[in-house]
Amino acid sequence: MEAFFNSLTQINSVINEFVWVKIGLVLLIGTGILMTCCTKFFQLSHIGLWFKHTLGSLFKKNVIGHTKDKSISPFQALCTALAATVGTGNIAGVAAAIAIGGAGSVFWMWIAAFFGMMTNYSENVLGIYYRRKNKDGEWSGGAMYYLSEGLGKKKNCKIIGKVLAVLFSIFAILASFGIGNMGQVNKIVANIESAFKIPTLSSQTVFGDISLYAVIIGIVLMILAALIILGGLKRIANVAEKIVPFMVVAFVFGSFIVIGVNYNQIIPAFKAIFVTAFKPIAALGGGIGYLISTVITQGFKRGVFSNEAGLGSSVMVHSNSNIKEPVKQGMWGIFEVFADTMVVCTMTALVVLTSGVYNLETGSLAEGLTDATLVGSAFNSVFPWWNIGEKFIAVAMLLFAFTTVLGWSHYGTKAVEYLFGTKGTKVYKVIFVLMIISGALMTSSLAWDISDTFNGLMMMPNLIGVVALCPLVTKITSNYLRRKVKGEKIDPILSYDEEIQKEMEINLDKED
Repeated sequence: MEAFFNSLTQINSVINEFVWVKIGLVLLIGTGILMTCCTKFFQLSHIGLWFKHTLGSLFKKNVIGHTKDKSISPFQALCTALAATVGTGNIAGVAAAIAIGGAGSVFWMWIAAFFGMMTNYSENVLGIYYRRKNKDGEWSGGAMYYLSEGLGKKKNCKIIGKVLAVLFSIFAILASFGIGNMGQVNKIVANIESAFKIPTLSSQTVFGDISLYAVIIGIVLMILAALIILGGLKRIANVAEKIVPFMVVAFVFGSFIVIGVNYNQIIPAFKAIFVTAFKPIAALGGGIGYLISTVITQGFKRGVFSNEAGLGSSVMVHSNSNIKEPVKQGMWGIFEVFADTMVVCTMTALVVLTSGVYNLETGSLAEGLTDATLVGSAFNSVFPWWNIGEKFIAVAMLLFAFTTVLGWSHYGTKAVEYLFGTKGTKVYKVIFVLMIISGALMTSSLAWDISDTFNGLMMMPNLIGVVALCPLVTKITSNYLRRKVKGEKIDPILSYDEEIQKEMEINLDKED
């Protein structure tokens, strides 16, 4: 078993470095910058508009009300997408970025999120525009469809569009087992074992050096996931809309308390973020070029791991929304990245940087701490009684990560559906549920590294499609703004399919 994991680690390292360091980051940020410029900095220039149609619309019945057909409401789509994105990346991922790349990595996480807002916006606009209904009457959308139907319809691009669509689907399935399964479960197990110690179970080992405690946790998670995932998207969405708002509010509230107690460290923390983003602390090791590369890479990678902008993943659930306007669902995509990174990840970073578990001067962690225990120890510094802080983080990680598993099961399902049809999805769901146990058995670093690699592989064909269809996103955006902001009487652009276009135009005004 050990020899197998060592070989897997070596192979993964080679692929990971090629995908991320040599290609991925440039393509990722470049796409975000392109879409930001082409839409005239929509995330800033129309900030009031997208806040109005997202956070400001949460009490509207057509936004939060449940649907009678197989589609889901915009709010359910957001919660399911956030369920998949707000996961271990928001806690363990941020801690790992700071531990490896220093406080400056948080700045680059923000940069990735700022431009990622428009990447995610573009993905969702294209997702709604190119979606169609499957044999079961459920909406199906995602990068595979705008690659095959969008890029594939361009001159001399039919084959490349189809190939990239297939590659994206394959990588999405693999990613669902990495970022959406093994990586999440691995962190759940590590945190529960640390916060809720049961020596009798931890001392018993199976499969070499795997604790019985880890195996039991894995089995329990597998059973719970099966009860929800096998029930389909409606059940996943119903669970997500109940858990996600609660867990985000609870975590942010707890973070505010920790940051408030350490208020005198807030300004030094922000100073460390901005200064070390461009002048890394020498304690990280290596020359200045290597240091800056490490800081930027960690910020971008963990930012993507957290908000998934550029992966083309969340669009697969946003496309299930009953919303008709591509731009309106795109605005939910902007809000998704904002809530995930600008709010939740920033809270995590400030908790770590203000609590004393990370030395702002030397860039070193407090004695005996690792990236896996950093956030829990930060909460313990304010809530020391009975290890409450660490237990709170363990529960938060459980909810964050478990809902991520639920959300990603849907992503993998849609990728399988594209390749093999709706019949293949039943087999996939069973395999996905069974794979949960493997996350409990793997080492933490390997689970994360594999997740990073699959993210990068999935990202590349998706971003090629977004860049190629940039003029279409710009056209759809302009059409919406001319109609809804300037009040011009022009026909809406809602779908590539004439029949769906006509269907969507019916009662379109009722969305507002």
